Amino acid sequence: MADDIVIIAEKADAKTVGILEIKDIAEQGFIYGLPLVMNYAVMQEFAVDKNSGQYKAPFNVLLNEHRTFTPDDTAVITPNSDTPYSSAWLDLRAEPMVISVPEVEKDRYYSVQLIDGSTNNYGYIGSRATGDDAGDYLVVGPDWNGTIPAGIKQVFKSTTPFSLTLFRTQLLHPDDMANVEKVQAGYKVQPLSSFLKTPAPAPAAEIDFLPADTAGIKDNFFQYLDAALQFVPETPKDKAIRDKLASIGIGPGKTFEFKDLSLEHKAAILLAMKQGDGQVDKFLSSGMKVINGWNVGAFFGDKAFFDGNWLMRAGAAKGGIYGNDAVEAMYPFTRIDSTGKPLDGNKHTYTITFPAGKLPPVKSFWSVTMYDAKSQLLIKNPINRYLINSPMLSDMKKNEDGSLTIYVQKDNPGADKEANWLPAPDDTIYLVMRLYWPDPKSPSILPAGTGTWEPPAVVKAL
Repeated sequence: MADDIVIIAEKADAKTVGILEIKDIAEQGFIYGLPLVMNYAVMQEFAVDKNSGQYKAPFNVLLNEHRTFTPDDTAVITPNSDTPYSSAWLDLRAEPMVISVPEVEKDRYYSVQLIDGSTNNYGYIGSRATGDDAGDYLVVGPDWNGTIPAGIKQVFKSTTPFSLTLFRTQLLHPDDMANVEKVQAGYKVQPLSSFLKTPAPAPAAEIDFLPADTAGIKDNFFQYLDAALQFVPETPKDKAIRDKLASIGIGPGKTFEFKDLSLEHKAAILLAMKQGDGQVDKFLSSGMKVINGWNVGAFFGDKAFFDGNWLMRAGAAKGGIYGNDAVEAMYPFTRIDSTGKPLDGNKHTYTITFPAGKLPPVKSFWSVTMYDAKSQLLIKNPINRYLINSPMLSDMKKNEDGSLTIYVQKDNPGADKEANWLPAPDDTIYLVMRLYWPDPKSPSILPAGTGTWEPPAVVKAL
């Protein structure tokens, strides 16, 4: 986050804490809280604020997107533009929800990812996890202890009362959207009472959510964290850090007011947040194995996967929030070329060449997506192409030796190479490779960082 972060801090406690201690707590709190704050802001934009410009649908209502993401989608950084999304923010307070999926043809990948308010992935439905058959699945809140009804294939328990459900449905080619829509029409999200055709329980209390948006995170970080923590139950793993945050007035029902602190305390908190963000950036640049300039590792998973490693969880959120577990998808990413210098579309052109027979090994499909390095958002370009993926292979040209070259540059490389062109920004570049359902058999990118398949380097051409 930027140096000019404005925080809103609690009068009573923060004033009585020493400079070094408040700095240490704020730094730890930033790392712990970053994923919670990012998720809270996205939830506000997608499910609460109808005027956000990114609004999708109210809680417990499924929205099918009959398109892939474009540069106009700005609420989530590093968005996937491979698969049309369906999504539903679940409110599990009053009763569980039932997710129903149709039978899906075997050559079409789909997945339903369940994500709690701490950004833990707590379950999957789909091609890899549950197969291609139709089925009904129960999603319950942290306090639910009811009877599992007949016909339910599996139960998934969220650790938080609000949960994001992301459906990804593979688009096989540009003219395939009508078929994607048929699959999406078979997705269903409904309360358990509707599924059972029984009277609904009393609705949960209305919540006056603190307004938030992703653009406001840097200016309101601890205020947003106060709000987010209301909906993330404390666990033995995070009790210590939450107790520390409470000692400086940060927590559920609190309001941390920065303006009432001394200049020394204000400076300490601002420095702490800058250093905390620096730690997250350092993790992203060095916390994984670097292979041919690509960062390769596994840093998305469930609560047990993170096991209290708040830095890994923060790095995952900042690197690309709502990413999949490694067995579902791998995400090599890079900002540098083969010599270690930053990728810059304003200064250079680049190539990525997959040797013959060494395309990314997947059971589903792979892609390479272009982002602006500063915003981590998709970029506008003359041909509206934001990625190169395996479904495009039939239209691409291979080299005489059978290898495949992708041209990474801001200007069209010419008619003979346009099919292999990945348009770049007139600025710094962030590339993300996606391997959906990575093949575990050698050659494989798994285990993450030690697999037998390696992504090829991005090589400067001019």
